[in-house]
Amino acid sequence: MRKQDLTIVKIGGKLIENEERLSSFLNDFSALKGPKILIHGGGNMATEIASKLGFPTKMIDGRRITDANSLKVIVMTYGGLLNKTIVAKLQALQANAVGLCGADGNSIVSKKRAVKEIDYGFVGDIETVNTRFINSLLEQDCVPVFSAISATREGQLLNTNGDSVAAEIAKAMSSIYNTQLYFCFEKKGVLANPQDENSVISEIDHTKYQQLLEEKVISEGMLPKLHNCFEALDHGVNEIFLGNADVLKMGNSCTKIIK
Repeated sequence: MRKQDLTIVKIGGKLIENEERLSSFLNDFSALKGPKILIHGGGNMATEIASKLGFPTKMIDGRRITDANSLKVIVMTYGGLLNKTIVAKLQALQANAVGLCGADGNSIVSKKRAVKEIDYGFVGDIETVNTRFINSLLEQDCVPVFSAISATREGQLLNTNGDSVAAEIAKAMSSIYNTQLYFCFEKKGVLANPQDENSVISEIDHTKYQQLLEEKVISEGMLPKLHNCFEALDHGVNEIFLGNADVLKMGNSCTKIIK
């Protein structure tokens, strides 16, 4: 018997902070047929709130160092303000959303990142995804909305890369569903020329990916995103798309990741 389709969408970047774009996106997301899952980050807002509280944000090579104060701000911002705002907006659109982080239902269990050359602090690397719990929500016609927070088996909350959360959930759920994964951010897709917003590469396979790496076309921020994409494809995810707030609209320009 053919598996049911599942749509998983990760939103991030400036999209979350732009109320008009976010509302438009959530309209499109709520209109999707069948089971769906939404994952969101919110790093820029966390940085802004931390600054107002007098907590400096430390970044190394574009990655946040999450000390104890940063973790408090991230949990409040991701798991509180942003998550509940998105859930409320989806409820208003008749989508029965449930706001979650990885600690809820032990849905995303992580380990604290080991200290090697850099101590990233309270940052999680995902170990397991509780597919049974997540699927029980989908079977009740709920829409899980995950913030980018996970937890250890000992109960320590951890800041976790939102793209990794999306990819790991997609990989895990592909054992039950035909899974489509969307990464939605401020660009129209992967750009051949970072200075040209319309130079979207329509398809990227493994060969093209290696070529782009060698030519140093891909910016630092896109590298881990594409790594997550190919990891997900290699572990059962059916299709992956990258684009802006209109990525869910049929015929809209975006990048498709293929094997």
